[in-house]
Amino acid sequence: MARWLQFALSRLIRQGTLSVTVGKEPPFQVGDGSGLPVAIHIRDARASRRLLLNPDLTLGELYMDGDLVVTAGDIGDLVALAMRNVNSGLRFAPIKMQRIWRRVFRVFEQLNFASRSRRNVAHHYDLDGKLYRLFLDPDQQYSCAYFDGPVESRPPTPYTVACRDGTVVPPPPPADGLDEAQLAKKRHIAAKLLVKPGQRVLDIGSGWGGLGLYLAQNCGADVTGVTLSTEQFTVSNERAQALDLADKARFSLTDYRSLDGRFDRIVSVGMFEHVGVPYFQTFFDKAAGLLAEDGVMLLHAIGRSDGPGTTNSWIAKYIFPGGYIPALSEVLPAIERSGLIVTDIEILRLHYAETLKAWRTRFHQRREEVEALYDERFFRMFDFYLAASEMAFRYDGMMVFQIQLAKRQDAVPLTRDYIPRGEASLRETEQAARALKERAPPGAKRG
Repeated sequence: MARWLQFALSRLIRQGTLSVTVGKEPPFQVGDGSGLPVAIHIRDARASRRLLLNPDLTLGELYMDGDLVVTAGDIGDLVALAMRNVNSGLRFAPIKMQRIWRRVFRVFEQLNFASRSRRNVAHHYDLDGKLYRLFLDPDQQYSCAYFDGPVESRPPTPYTVACRDGTVVPPPPPADGLDEAQLAKKRHIAAKLLVKPGQRVLDIGSGWGGLGLYLAQNCGADVTGVTLSTEQFTVSNERAQALDLADKARFSLTDYRSLDGRFDRIVSVGMFEHVGVPYFQTFFDKAAGLLAEDGVMLLHAIGRSDGPGTTNSWIAKYIFPGGYIPALSEVLPAIERSGLIVTDIEILRLHYAETLKAWRTRFHQRREEVEALYDERFFRMFDFYLAASEMAFRYDGMMVFQIQLAKRQDAVPLTRDYIPRGEASLRETEQAARALKERAPPGAKRG
C-alpha cells in the first residue's frame, strides 16, 4: 500500500519536501527537496488506503483520530504543501473525479430551508460558549479582522466579556494585533454604512452581538439583530443589558426570510456563506424588500477568487454543514436581478489568513482548557479546521469581499474619501467613550 501511496503523492507533490512513513515500512520522500521539510506517519495500510480513496475527507479524519501524525512541521505545513501543489494534484484521477461529482450534486447539499438552516447553525455556533472565548477577541468577533496598521501602534481594545456564569475569562495577550484589527473591522464597516443616529439597522447573522452593539453605542443606531443560534441569541441580549443598550440593540432568534419592515441600513457579516447557492436570489430579493429607498447595505463574506467550486467534504461534514463559499460571478447576477445597485466592492486578501493564524495561536495556548471542555480528538478537529482555513486563504484562492449595495445611485458619496473620514470620526468617538469610562466611578452604569 505504501507503494501505491508513493505513486499518488509523487503526482500530487511536485514542489516542496514530504517524507511519509506507513506503519513500520521504510519512509519514502516526494517533491523536489525544496522548502520546509514536512514529515508524516500514517498508522497502517488501512489508513493509507482511506487517504488514497478520498483524500479531501480522510486527511482531516485521520488527523483527528490520531491515525496521521505530523512528525516534522505541523498540520498547517502539510495542508499548505498540498494546496501549493493543487494544480498538479488535479491530474490525480480520484481527486479530480470526486470534485466533479460534488460539483454536480452540490445543490442537494445546500438546500438550506428554514429548519435545516437552524440545525446547520446549531452544529457549529451552539457549541459551549466558553470555547469561543478561549481564542476570539474579547468582543467575540468570529469573522475576518481588518489589519489596517502596524501592530505596534494599536492601543488596547476597550472591550471585556463576562461569561454567562458570572466569571470572567481573560483574553490571551493581544500581541498579535487581533483585538485592534477586529475593532478596525467594525469601524470600517460602520464607515461604509454611513450610519446616522436614530437610523434603523438590520444585522443579518448578528453573531454574539458585537457589531450591533458597536453601531448602537458609537453611531446611535437602532439595531435589530437576527441569528439562528440559541447560544448567540442569549449572549447578545445579555451583553446589550450589561451595556445598558437593550433599548437600542435587540437580538432575536429569527430566520431573515421571515422578516418584515423597512431598514435604513442592512449589514451581514459572515452569514452569507451559510445561505447556499439555491437561495442567493431569495437572500438578495429579501434584502431589497427590507432596504429603504435611500438605504445602504453592506455584505461581508468569504469568496473564491478562482470561480465557482464545491465545499470541501471534510468541512461540510464536521464544521459547516450546508455551507458554501461563493465566487463573485455567482453572487453578482443575483444582485442584479434583485434590483439592487452595486456601489462598491472591496477585496480583503490576506486579512483572514492573519486572523486565522492569530486564532490558531491562541487556540494552542489554551489547549488544556479546550480538551477539558471536550477532548483531544475535538482539539485536533478544530485545529485542522483553523489550519486548513488559514492555508486556503494563503494558497487556495480564498478571499473576503465587502459589497456595498443601494437602491439609488446617490445613496453614497461619489468618491471613497468618506470611508477614512468616517473611520477617523469613529476613532474619536471610541476614544471619548473610553476616556469617559476611565473617569467613571466604580459601579457606575455603562452606556
